[in-house]
Amino acid sequence: MPLTKRWQLLCTLLLSLLVVSACGFHLRGASEFPFKTIAVVGSELTPFGVALRRNLNSQDNAKLVDTEAGADVVLQIISERPEKVILSLTVQGLVREYTLNSYMTFQVRNSYGKIYLPPTTILLHRVISYNENVVLSKAAEEQMLYKDMQADMIQQVVRRLAVLNME
Repeated sequence: MPLTKRWQLLCTLLLSLLVVSACGFHLRGASEFPFKTIAVVGSELTPFGVALRRNLNSQDNAKLVDTEAGADVVLQIISERPEKVILSLTVQGLVREYTLNSYMTFQVRNSYGKIYLPPTTILLHRVISYNENVVLSKAAEEQMLYKDMQADMIQQVVRRLAVLNME
């Protein structure tokens, strides 16, 4: 590689690093919560509830407690449900695509009932194609998409908890 080509590559790399650092870009760190303790009520035995508790338990600046009485805030999961809806059909009337929906409604309150975040619903969609010749792989793909939606939903809940107005 000629010296001028290397010089141009180095200058381009340095310029791009300068632009990225000047725009204020930084990696998202741990969430900073405006409370010290949190309790989660509802969905104790569902995969979503278990994953949400695991995520909140791994946070450094807030402690997950078992009872509402010892918590600054209570995250109440009102409902959660997955849904699979036919999106399109082939000319023969066979399913071509499904829409996978995942709904979750929650609210945040204190142990005395004061509501900090009214009932809020998060709705996520994913589209999955369907082929009856590869049913097992499509079932595995569907489970993977539901798990991805679950992780996305947990991140949305954590971000909403981080900006909670507790006044």
